[in-house]
Amino acid sequence: MNPATLHTWSTIFAVVITATAGDILIAGGMRKLGDLDDIRAKSGLVGAIKAVLSSTMFLLGICCMALSFFSLLFALSDADLSLIAPATASLTFVTTAAAAKVFLKENVDKRRWLAALFVCAGVALLAR
Repeated sequence: MNPATLHTWSTIFAVVITATAGDILIAGGMRKLGDLDDIRAKSGLVGAIKAVLSSTMFLLGICCMALSFFSLLFALSDADLSLIAPATASLTFVTTAAAAKVFLKENVDKRRWLAALFVCAGVALLAR
């Protein structure tokens, strides 16, 4: 693999990993908080905002999403959008499904795993 290709795929994987971590941390943080309508009913809108902004998991998720955004900018500065956009979006779909199963204990059905397999095949076609 030549250095340019390695660099492109490294930046793609940086986007995918940080976006997946951000999604999982934000979802986990929000689940830990509970229903925002209940919090808002007890503490008002300001109380709901304070509850969200005081969640460590949520804030770590936001940091990961910011890293993902800047990784995406870095990737786009070096490679074609026609590769970066579909590769990052589709691989993030796959890794998020796997991470949701492992870390959030979500039920990921066979259809989603089959869809993830097709997504991987599509990314393999893009890489050629």
